[in-house]
Amino acid sequence: MAAFVPSRDTATLDLPVPRLCEGRFSSCAVITDENLWRACGVRIAFTQRAGGVSAGPFEGLNLGTHVGDDPASVRANRRALFEALGIARAACVQPRQVHGDRIVSCIDAADVSSCARQASEGADGVVVTCDDVAALLCFADCTPVILVAPGGSFAVVHAGWRGVMAHIAEQALDALCARAGVGADRVNVYIGPHIRSCHFEVSPDLARRFADEFGSGVVREGRYVDMAHALCTGLLARGAAAERIADEKACTVCDGGVRYYSYRASGGVTGRHAALAVKPSL
Repeated sequence: MAAFVPSRDTATLDLPVPRLCEGRFSSCAVITDENLWRACGVRIAFTQRAGGVSAGPFEGLNLGTHVGDDPASVRANRRALFEALGIARAACVQPRQVHGDRIVSCIDAADVSSCARQASEGADGVVVTCDDVAALLCFADCTPVILVAPGGSFAVVHAGWRGVMAHIAEQALDALCARAGVGADRVNVYIGPHIRSCHFEVSPDLARRFADEFGSGVVREGRYVDMAHALCTGLLARGAAAERIADEKACTVCDGGVRYYSYRASGGVTGRHAALAVKPSL
C-alpha cells in the first residue's frame, strides 16, 4: 500500500463520497475505504474472521478480550491486524463496552494513557483528533459506526439497541464536529456489518419505542427493527448528509459465521470482529 502524501491542507477539503470495499491486508480481510485513505490518510476497517490464530468458537481473527478466548491469542490477533494494516506503531484505545452512550476523547497522543484508562471504566464511543492513535471497538451483532471529518479526526461507535435509542452516534457526530470545526454535512459516516431487520426481532414494547423515536419506518413486518434506518434517521436529523452515509448492508446473522461473528446465531459463545480507525503519521 502506497504511503499517504498530502498535497494541500486536508482540513479545508471535502472528503470523497464514502465507498466501502473489501480488501485483504496480508492474512486479514477487512471492509475499508481506499479513497478516504488516499484523501486524508485515515485508515478505517471493519474486520472479518479471516486471519488470526483463535480456535474453537472464536476461530479466526477474534479481537474480543472478554469472550473466553485465550488472551494470548487475542493479543496475537490484534498484533497481526495492526502489522497487516501498517499501523504497528499506533497506540490503541479499546473501551470496555457497556451498551451506554459515554464517549471518550483523545486529543493528543500524550493523552492516550488517560483516554484508555477512562475507556476501561466503560464507554461505547471514542473520538480521536491526533495521529498514531487507533480506536478499536468490538462487535458480534451490534452496529459499528465510524465517522471521519475532513482533517482526519474520527470517531468509532458501538451502537447496540440501547446506544441507538440513546443517540450515541449523533452525540459522537456532534463531538467530532466540535473538535474538528466542521459542519455535520462534511463528515463521512460508515455503518458496518450488524444484525439486520431480517433477524432483529424485539418485544412489542421495544418496537413501539423505536417507532416513537425514529418513525414507523424503522419497524419492519411487525417487530423487526432496522438499526441502520434508525441510525440514519438520527444522523440526518443532526445534519449529516445522506450522500455521505455508506452502509455495508451485511447481516451478521445471515452470514452464518463465514465472515463475521454473531452472538445470536452462535447461541452466545463466539468471538468479536471490530471497527477500527487510525491516522498514521507520515
